[in-house]
Amino acid sequence: MKQTKELIMIVEDDRQIQDFIAYSLMTAGFGVLTAGGVEEAIRKMRSKKPDIMVLDLGLPDGDGLDLIRRVRKFSDIPIIVVSARDKEEDKIEALDRGAEDYITKPFSESELMARIRVLRRHLIREERSRMGAEVSVRGLKINFDAKEVTLDGNLLHVTPLEYQLLELLFHNIGKVITTRTLLDELYGVSYGDNTQSLRALMAGLRRKIEKVPGKPQYIVTEIGVGYRLKDE
Repeated sequence: MKQTKELIMIVEDDRQIQDFIAYSLMTAGFGVLTAGGVEEAIRKMRSKKPDIMVLDLGLPDGDGLDLIRRVRKFSDIPIIVVSARDKEEDKIEALDRGAEDYITKPFSESELMARIRVLRRHLIREERSRMGAEVSVRGLKINFDAKEVTLDGNLLHVTPLEYQLLELLFHNIGKVITTRTLLDELYGVSYGDNTQSLRALMAGLRRKIEKVPGKPQYIVTEIGVGYRLKDE
């Protein structure tokens, strides 16, 4: 499978705000797709299939509320509305039409990223439901209900943190998960950028699942980016 990042579409006609959001997302390791209006957003959505949408309501060729209505006819993509409209009725209408969240401008980068992390967790739970209780990659199997990992039928004794790491990788088979995302998910957003604990955790897990830990066949390092669970 082709290596991919989670793709987030930004629908915003203010170039300064669009650039700010795009930079924040790319720094966090996401792929970014931008659109400046309703019709451009619809066209790009159908061809690129983004994972999450960040949407401004005031667009030059229509209202963001109408875009939500149109999108919901063909996609269940999670939508975060980012708007200067702060009236309660605007928020209620956006949520009733199908948005998952609503942030009022001005907003901070940390608030936006926190809301996106919440949506990502929802997507992971939905993916788990679609995948079923067990998923296997070339003999390495995880059981989400029992929280067990087996290799070639043999139960592996993994720590809770090793299991959590494997769970994240299995929910993103074939995709690169950035180091920043792994640090946030495993240790919390306040942990910082020290990767030593993550490297030690990965080394310990590889000793349990890889025949030659120095030449991994399951979890590969994408230098300077993060890690990926190979699907082939």
